[in-house]
Amino acid sequence: MTATSDLAPRRLRDIFGTFATGLTVITSSTPQGPAGFTCQSFASLSLDPALVTFSPARTSTTWPVLRDAGSFTVNILPAEHQHLAGQFARSGADKFAGVSHKSSPLGNPILDDALAWIDCELHAEYDGGDHTIVVAAVRHLSARENAEPLLFFKGRYVELAAAGRVLEAAG
Repeated sequence: MTATSDLAPRRLRDIFGTFATGLTVITSSTPQGPAGFTCQSFASLSLDPALVTFSPARTSTTWPVLRDAGSFTVNILPAEHQHLAGQFARSGADKFAGVSHKSSPLGNPILDDALAWIDCELHAEYDGGDHTIVVAAVRHLSARENAEPLLFFKGRYVELAAAGRVLEAAG
């Protein structure tokens, strides 16, 4: 492994892409109807208080609409929802066309068969360079049993190997 000081966006994307992430679709009910976008930069932040974080691009036209709504649902995608990751990543289209969903306790869209969903209210926002760092307070959540996550690794969708080998139980 050779160290580099090459911080060109393509190089950064290649190196950062070696960290496998899950994929989410963040949704909200707005006066204009349901809205949402794909987001891979999602993480749990705190257990007490219950907080999560995600980082939409500053160029996102959907995040300001969700921000104004004040509440939103993080839908964690299962492996079989690769098509939804692509559909909600597009700009200018009806992202909910053909997408089945129900309402969360806060009234936001929960995508049918999501691996898990987390109903949130906006807690804080911070400058994150070309992204906004969002901190959200968790209000409601649920998860499916016996489903595998959709992952993103080195610029491609991947899934866990069938009956993945457990390396060591997390403590």
